[in-house]
Amino acid sequence: MLKITPYLELDTEANQLVDHVSGKKVSLTFSESAVLHRLLLSSNPVCSKEELLSAGWPDRVVAVTSLTQCISTLRKKLDPYREVQLKTVARRGYQLHISSQSHVKMLAVNDAESMKAAIFDVSLLVKISGIVVLLILALSAWYCSDYHKIKQNLARWSADPQVELQIGGLRGNAKLLVKDDAQHLHPFMWEKHLQPDNSFMTCHKGFNAFAATDGSNYSMAICPGTDDEQCSGNGLINITSVDSEPANLDMPEFMELSSAMEQRIRYNRVMLPESTGAKGSLLEHNYQADVYFPVKDELLIRADINMSLIFDSEDSGEFHLSTCITDEDCLTTPIKYKVRGTFKQYSSSIDGLKADIFQVRVQQKDLIKPDKLNDSAVRFYRDLRKRDIKDREMYFIRVHQDHKTAVWVIPLFGQVTAWYHYERIDI
Repeated sequence: MLKITPYLELDTEANQLVDHVSGKKVSLTFSESAVLHRLLLSSNPVCSKEELLSAGWPDRVVAVTSLTQCISTLRKKLDPYREVQLKTVARRGYQLHISSQSHVKMLAVNDAESMKAAIFDVSLLVKISGIVVLLILALSAWYCSDYHKIKQNLARWSADPQVELQIGGLRGNAKLLVKDDAQHLHPFMWEKHLQPDNSFMTCHKGFNAFAATDGSNYSMAICPGTDDEQCSGNGLINITSVDSEPANLDMPEFMELSSAMEQRIRYNRVMLPESTGAKGSLLEHNYQADVYFPVKDELLIRADINMSLIFDSEDSGEFHLSTCITDEDCLTTPIKYKVRGTFKQYSSSIDGLKADIFQVRVQQKDLIKPDKLNDSAVRFYRDLRKRDIKDREMYFIRVHQDHKTAVWVIPLFGQVTAWYHYERIDI
């Protein structure tokens, strides 16, 4: 056997071409086989007609037309193999040209030696080009992957556990979350919305808190108590400022008013008891928070937020969000916004702060428009309206979880951080 390309050989004993890709064998005459053999073994790039006549018709004298006819039929038999070309060199003879592109069929070669030869036959430029293409494809796949989106989202956040806040006569540290390298991180940016010299929390020994900002809105989530690991869930305070002017919130009045608002209207109340640990039922992880938005000389706005996660695997499942916006005098007919979809959970950290990020693919949205809208609620309706139009994918970040409560950063009204009541419910 004489190799022509990594997958095509000349069998001089059987006078045939052997195609290792298709398994096909092409019969040759003795003269065709001998002429091709001489062309393959010739040390000269061009074989003369006399040399080929001597090889194809030994001990015989034939006309040059016999060689011409032989070359013609040989070309037809080699025609399926475009990389093998039998060329005429004017006034000199014939030349067999085998293209370096013959490696393109090497993947189908069963012969190990042919495969090896085909691989090494590839030019350096082709190899480099192939590697570059593979790298581009790999990078494109990575860039479009969900994991990369998660990393991009988390990279926009930084954390600092040392911001000190004075709230209700108590001073303590809050874990600070900052998005997009927001500036103006002085504690005053959160404290200025509360009336100074207020002692409404002095009945407690301390508090745990999270503070967050995206540069526009400033949120604080407060749990009275000194246990860093476990929040009792009693007396949770969630306040988000959406205006730079100090709201001058009187906290004793706020505590009384917020309690009345929550007792008067609770749209997201769960009417089922907590899980008893029974197996075989549908288990809902339910989170509920009341977030208040004080603005100077405007009615106090409350967002009743409820989220439910129903796992169908270790890190994915169904997601439900329901938000209801009301004001202290009920002048705004409740604005309700519901989102339903599927989630994928990823565990990571933000500057050492453990965080779970939930990528939610939105399947259904429902914005219930109010019959009337006061000035205090306009900005909130506008935000929900934009999300109802645009959101296809949402990212929710959980930065604390214990047996009774959790702290979430959710993509509503900027980025709202709040402390939630947590329940496991059998459905």
